[in-house]
Amino acid sequence: MDPVLLEIVEGTLASVEREVETAIARTARSPMIRDAHDFRAGIHDRRLRKLTGRSYSALVQPVARDFPLDTMRPGDVFFHNDVYLSEGGIGHLPDLCVTVPVFHGGEVVAFVQAFGHHDDIGGAVPGSMPSHARSAFEEGLMVPPIKLWDRGVPNEAALTIMTRNSRMPDSLAGDLDAECSACLMGARRLAELFARYGRADVEACFDAIIDRTTETFRRELLAKIPDGTFAWEDYAEHDGVDPPRLHTQRITLTVDKSADVPLVIDFTGTSPQAKGPINHAGDYADGVFLKKWLAPVLRNLADTPERAAELDVNEGVVPLIEMRFPEKGTLLTPVFPAPTNARTFVILRLLGVLAGVLAKATGGRMPADQETIRYTGVYGADDRGPYLMREVLGGGSGGRYYADGEDTIHVVPDSRNIPAEFAEARWPFVVERLGLAVDSGGPGEYRGGLGYDKHIRMLRDASFMSIADRSILSCWGVNGGRAGRPFRVDIDGVEMDGLVDDHPVGAGQVIRIRTTGGGGWGDPLDRDPARVAADVRDGKVSAEGARTDYGVVLAGGTVDEAATTALRERLRAGRGPAPFFDRGPGYPRLSGGAPTPLDTY
Repeated sequence: MDPVLLEIVEGTLASVEREVETAIARTARSPMIRDAHDFRAGIHDRRLRKLTGRSYSALVQPVARDFPLDTMRPGDVFFHNDVYLSEGGIGHLPDLCVTVPVFHGGEVVAFVQAFGHHDDIGGAVPGSMPSHARSAFEEGLMVPPIKLWDRGVPNEAALTIMTRNSRMPDSLAGDLDAECSACLMGARRLAELFARYGRADVEACFDAIIDRTTETFRRELLAKIPDGTFAWEDYAEHDGVDPPRLHTQRITLTVDKSADVPLVIDFTGTSPQAKGPINHAGDYADGVFLKKWLAPVLRNLADTPERAAELDVNEGVVPLIEMRFPEKGTLLTPVFPAPTNARTFVILRLLGVLAGVLAKATGGRMPADQETIRYTGVYGADDRGPYLMREVLGGGSGGRYYADGEDTIHVVPDSRNIPAEFAEARWPFVVERLGLAVDSGGPGEYRGGLGYDKHIRMLRDASFMSIADRSILSCWGVNGGRAGRPFRVDIDGVEMDGLVDDHPVGAGQVIRIRTTGGGGWGDPLDRDPARVAADVRDGKVSAEGARTDYGVVLAGGTVDEAATTALRERLRAGRGPAPFFDRGPGYPRLSGGAPTPLDTY
């Protein structure tokens, strides 16, 4: 393989993916796509393998299953959002997926795909995420793979059906048009690559890109994990229907670096499917989506953070992992029509479960647990008509063995909060505060990242909605680190549940949102007192938190060395050995929440 051509092809793929995403962001209409950036693009080859590694994407398998490649024509655009017919690539109905084939010499040679979280696709509540849904039929319009454009001509009937079912038809139509146009543009760019260098050489580069990822992960990352079997589990805390209880997601990881497939991820022990919408249909296409979804966790094993950032996650990770699923009827193997709109409670928790397994295997080299994701918002009507404001707010990432966690990160790559100035101009409320939630990060030698503290004062009567977990349980700490603080929302002092569809909010009332803080890493009594003092000056840790969590006594903003030494000695003497994992005080409050044997590690 010509190394220069390989670099050209790899760079072109990355450039096209970025150009597609930029085009969508600049032309979409909905705040969720345009401003919050809750969408992804991806490039796949004709063998349905994901080539790009900057972000995750959906799958081409369901399109190729229903429309053979030799029936596709230039200008075709395929569409789907059906969770159970997406081969695991779509998690809930608001994620609408567009796929465009790339042609060279009259044959399909690649695919450009984009999927994003759209404002509304129907269902029981605005936003198509009813937190108390018991069936997929309550969640919105389900569309199996269809041809949305035929040789460049839009299927107006299908578009009319979709927009008719949406409470935000203009946003839906504009976003779909943006995604279709951007993917068609990306397909033209890739066709130019094939025309310039020829199909044989370009496809050889595709093989080399994927093979290099396989070898790099095997050599640099898997070599850091000892052979053996390791288990860890974590929990969704409620499903919107039953009272709060533990919904287990368990991973048993078997490592055999001499095997052709060195990692076996077994989900046996995962709880039965929930009545409410926290299920995820992950057991399709041999779990290929979950393999690519979970593989980024392995990058924490890289020699340096800089090296970790260089490692792409493409189809090259798939041959390294075998997935073993329990029988149908669990959180990861739900039976249609089990609801799935809050499936983030499962698939995002699995990232932390795998990190916990690897932390046990490597003696704590992995980060502590981090924030997952939550949707909060309001809806109602103003002088311009009905409106829906829904926001994806991040939280803190876990402390690491070499650094503190990051504050207010968003686990969905490149997604972000909605700017306060834009929100106030568009919707009838005022953002009175948007800052860091003091003391929310888990104490540790390396502190967990902080969550958001956001206050919204409504100017008109409205309804509040929330799809959020970690409202009872906390992000656990590692290697002596302490858990962070959980998610909390209150409206004029009245605390809300994590799953809310339509709580009334009166004009003048204030919605206070505090998002999750990441877990700490290492014993907080080993943290440099000067760093604790800096955290207090920066407003990240309170003076009381410095004393009670870190044993640091401040006088006039500086460390009182003698008092700190004495206090830390008393604190160490008055406690037992710190647990390897700390789940925090919220864990035992759940009904049926007695600690499991895994918590004694």
